[in-house]
Order: sequence, then structure tokens, then C-alpha cells
Amino acid sequence: MKTRDLAYIALFAAITAALGLAPPVPVPVIPVPITAQTLGVMLAGSILGARRGGLSQLTFVGLVAAGLPLLAGGRGGLGVLSGPSAGFVLGFPVGAFVVGWLTERMWAGYDLKRALAATIGGGVLAIYAIGIPFLALRGGLSLAEATVGSLVFLPGDLLKAAIAAGAAVTVRRAYPVAQPG
Repeated sequence: MKTRDLAYIALFAAITAALGLAPPVPVPVIPVPITAQTLGVMLAGSILGARRGGLSQLTFVGLVAAGLPLLAGGRGGLGVLSGPSAGFVLGFPVGAFVVGWLTERMWAGYDLKRALAATIGGGVLAIYAIGIPFLALRGGLSLAEATVGSLVFLPGDLLKAAIAAGAAVTVRRAYPVAQPG
């Protein structure tokens, strides 16, 4: 791995951390707040690709586990990674990897439509696939209650997916960091 790759990985872990500075919005139905940090996940995957994007978010989760208060609201530590929102946070590396993998597969015809499909596929669906069952398990909810309660995140996550897709297409034109090979 080159020094440049390590710098990109660190940069996108820092971007995700910086997005945690926006205060979390509590959700009355479930014990998981709305945050801006999934935008960092989507940007990491769509700009860096699968491997580096996933590693950037794995770095972020590792720093949170080490106790750094990088999650929205200044949360961090192993306790956060065992609570109701832990599945969403633990899904960050998987989400970034999936966004990057889809981006790399669509590279030849990469445009806003494909970028949006990739950011929704990894940044929304993959994270929800991990976060919702964990929320049900750790939040004392049924899977149906956790799923319905998580629908409150969908409009914001779709907006973040659109922002990340637009940014990824723009970055691809100017500086194709995620280019496969």
C-alpha cells in the first residue's frame, strides 16, 4: 500500500469524524439518532473505491472503539459499539466497501444515475441490512418495529446518497481516485 493510499484512508476517516460534529437529531420511535456520518461512508466508497473506502471506515470504527468521541454527539468507546445504534456504525466499513465495489463495477459508464445506485446500494441498503437487525436485538424491538422505526432515516439517507453521487461524479471527472486497476 502506498503512502498516498494511507493518506486517502486517513482523510476519509477524518471526513466521517468531521461529519459527526453536526449534532445528532434524536428519533422518538427508536434509540438511534439521525446523523450526517453516513455521507462520509458514501463519499469514501464512491471516491476511494472498495478497498480503500472500506479501510477508511474500518479505521474510523477502530478509533471509535478506542474511545475517541468521533460519533455524533461526542460519543465513542466500546459501550457505543454494543448499544442499539452499534449495527449502523459497524456497518460503515461494509457500506463503504459495497459503494466502492459497485462504483468500480460501473466505472466504464459511471454517471449520476449509476453513482446514485451505488451510494444507495452500499450507503443505505447495506448499512440498514446490518443496523436494523442489531437495533432489534440490542434495542429490545421486534425486527418489524426496528424496520418501521428506521424508515425515519430514509429521506435523509437518500438525500445524502444524492449528494455523495454528485460529488463522486464530479471528482471522477476531475481526478479519478477510485479508478479500478
